[in-house]
Amino acid sequence: MDYHTAIVGGLVAGVLARIIMLRLDYRQYPTYPHDLINHIALGFIASLIGAVFIPALMLKEYTAVTFLAVAAEQFRNVRNMERETLTKLEENEIVPRGIDYVEGIARTFEARNYLTIFTALLVSGCILWLGWVYATAVFVLILIIVCYLKSGKVVGDIAEVVLEKLYFEGPFLKISDIYLMNVGYPPDREKILAEGMGVLIKPKDDNGRAILHNLGQRQAIVHTAAALLGTKKEVGEPEFTPLARKNIDTGEIGLFILPLEKDFECLRKIIERTPVLESASRKPLDTKAGRIAAD
Repeated sequence: MDYHTAIVGGLVAGVLARIIMLRLDYRQYPTYPHDLINHIALGFIASLIGAVFIPALMLKEYTAVTFLAVAAEQFRNVRNMERETLTKLEENEIVPRGIDYVEGIARTFEARNYLTIFTALLVSGCILWLGWVYATAVFVLILIIVCYLKSGKVVGDIAEVVLEKLYFEGPFLKISDIYLMNVGYPPDREKILAEGMGVLIKPKDDNGRAILHNLGQRQAIVHTAAALLGTKKEVGEPEFTPLARKNIDTGEIGLFILPLEKDFECLRKIIERTPVLESASRKPLDTKAGRIAAD
């Protein structure tokens, strides 16, 4: 058997899978060139570990098992590194991501390194036992699964987003009877009414209501909207802070933002495409008690 060919094939497959899994946009870290290099390098190491695992076992080099244990420990450190880095960056964010979003990103990058190992391991094994044709088919199947996992659930799957008018009751800024904040300075009130945007996020069912109840999920929505549409909030100007508050009776979320670009259709798409965080995911309707309560 040509172990070298299997190792090289698994290595290439793992690196390609890791590159495909990298997501460079407003949400996901890394968005900086050096961090991109770091993650590709880690993907190479993960691919190499996965690619040599089966050939090493076939050569009765059972110490190869220890490499997986070492790799798991190192990738846990990667998760900690991502968390620490993003937490430090949060200090300078006008509209922060929130702890839940940061933790979700850190978990994602740890998990993707494990998927890289798994991809390289399967492809190298298929090359050894079944040949290139089956190995290629397995690789394509893995990529399809990876792309499906990468997409995940978004807010648009659990809720409807509709435009809603902002208004004041005295100094209190409201949207659809949801209290947002107290704005005492009259010129700021005029600016908010003239340039601000308000939307209602209406959960489709009790599962969606439970997800939107999570503060981390709401902060992720606000951060995403501010990151893409921009915000006129500045340090020392709390009146222009983007907010998401809940109607305690219906579970609907009222969102306010003073954007640089006032475009409702863009805001709706941004909110609908915001990912549902793992820490916010709730499914009360999957339980008997939850279904009874929903009736």
